[in-house]
Amino acid sequence: MKQAVYGLAGPVKKYGPLVLLGIFLLLPLLITKTYILGLLCRVLMYATLAGSLNVINGYSGQMCIGHAGFFCIGSYVEAILATRFGISFWLLLPLAGAVAALMGLMVALPTLKMRGVYLAIITLGFSEIIRLIALNWTEVTGGAMGIKNIPVPQLGGLEFSNARTYYYIFLGVAALFLFVTRRVVRSRIGRAWMSIREDQLAARSLGVNTPAYKAVNFMYGAFWAGIVGAAYAPYARFIDSTIYSLDEGFNILSMVIVGGSGTLMGPLAGSVVINALTELLRPIGQWRMVAYGVLIIVMMWFRPQGLIGASDSVLAGRDIKAKKQKAKEDAK
Repeated sequence: MKQAVYGLAGPVKKYGPLVLLGIFLLLPLLITKTYILGLLCRVLMYATLAGSLNVINGYSGQMCIGHAGFFCIGSYVEAILATRFGISFWLLLPLAGAVAALMGLMVALPTLKMRGVYLAIITLGFSEIIRLIALNWTEVTGGAMGIKNIPVPQLGGLEFSNARTYYYIFLGVAALFLFVTRRVVRSRIGRAWMSIREDQLAARSLGVNTPAYKAVNFMYGAFWAGIVGAAYAPYARFIDSTIYSLDEGFNILSMVIVGGSGTLMGPLAGSVVINALTELLRPIGQWRMVAYGVLIIVMMWFRPQGLIGASDSVLAGRDIKAKKQKAKEDAK
């Protein structure tokens, strides 16, 4: 029986992502309610957004809690260039990502020697600066009035003007992010990031150029956050500075914590849980933030590695010991 289970592990690991992608492709054909499709769009959007933050926090061990700033940059780059110059959405996606990556480099360079709470405070301040610029630079960003009537994407004769069609844009971005990030994490760059996360001094002693890899890591995470921001702007058709508040940054961070930091599928699980909770707890208004706090505290105690992480939490410790003991007995 055990051999059969282990024999299935390989095909599941190999073809599981393709099966999951197939299911996501079919969902809009099976679901008729616009409300549910809108929720699925948010799940996919935040899965990529949380995943891009997870690259920074989970794989290189840096601490960023101002990810909403990069999200904001991507949205405003797309909205401004689309409404004023009529540039195609498909060109603006990578352009917005590149601008966000450049800003990520500007944040990373002065903070290469900072770690932990000090770096977190810097990123938090950066996010607020970006939001305040969006609020007060009225000539460019529209100020408190925001930017309205953002053009929707078009591809051939298809217009992405509702949740049913726009769902596939968010799905495409999420799938591309997972595919690229999986390859990057398994490359030399990804191994360098993880070595920095585990022990920065040891990584440096082994010849890892830690400042360069940390800067690239920040740029990579910011790049995808910018792309998600660019994808969000025409979906909402209206953006203003209130969307990119500190609460949004902590919301993204909570998805990483709940789903599992340092895992590819953790942010997706965290996005599903947090967005489902948001809808379920909507009747209690701002009190749902208390529920988020309680959830994070519970997760940090019982499963600090998140839902998708390895089973090495406080409660799982007994199971690990039991498995090790059983392995020793089987070896005898």
